[in-house]
Amino acid sequence: MAIFQRIADILNANINDLLDKAEDPEKMVKQLILEMEEQVDGATQALGQAMGSQKLAEKQLENAKDDAKEWEEKAEVALKAGNEALAKKALDSKVGIDEQVSGLQENYDSLSKQVETLKSNVETLKSKLEEARSRQNVLIARSKVADASAEAASAIGSFDTDSAFSKLDKMEEQVAMKEATAEAYGEMSGLNIDYTEGDEFEKLQHEDAVNTQLAALKDKLGL
Repeated sequence: MAIFQRIADILNANINDLLDKAEDPEKMVKQLILEMEEQVDGATQALGQAMGSQKLAEKQLENAKDDAKEWEEKAEVALKAGNEALAKKALDSKVGIDEQVSGLQENYDSLSKQVETLKSNVETLKSKLEEARSRQNVLIARSKVADASAEAASAIGSFDTDSAFSKLDKMEEQVAMKEATAEAYGEMSGLNIDYTEGDEFEKLQHEDAVNTQLAALKDKLGL
């Protein structure tokens, strides 16, 4: 059956190897878990059917053994009654049933081995499924971190450093120019105040010089 071959493939698979070969580990692990869940369900159903067949084979085997035992008891009764011919007839039926018992026993033993193998496979598959589930979040987180790191590295690799810093230098020059202009305006504003005060002092000094010379001229003229 295909299901048994697929179960064997998954049981023999190494989860880490599968993920290493996957282009998208996150998608791969989700798909792997989904597939394993389906296989667990299918294997469980197959196991149920096999166990049903095993029980039926066991019942047929037990019934055949009971029939053989019953014919043997009839042969004993016939012998005790002195009827050897009847006893032989009963034993003839028993021998025929003994042959059936042999075939039924082989069938039951074969089914029992298959059931045990399938049980083991189902348990192993469930174990691998739980392993995948428990590691799913960690694997997905690692995958996302790896993707983010790759994107960051790619962005850094494609980043034009010279162009970017050239633009920054130009912006810095513009800002420096604005700062210098603002500072110049401030200084000019301060100089205007100083010039006003200077004019007043010069005016006073000029008037004082005029008055001094006027007084000297009057004194010379005796006025």
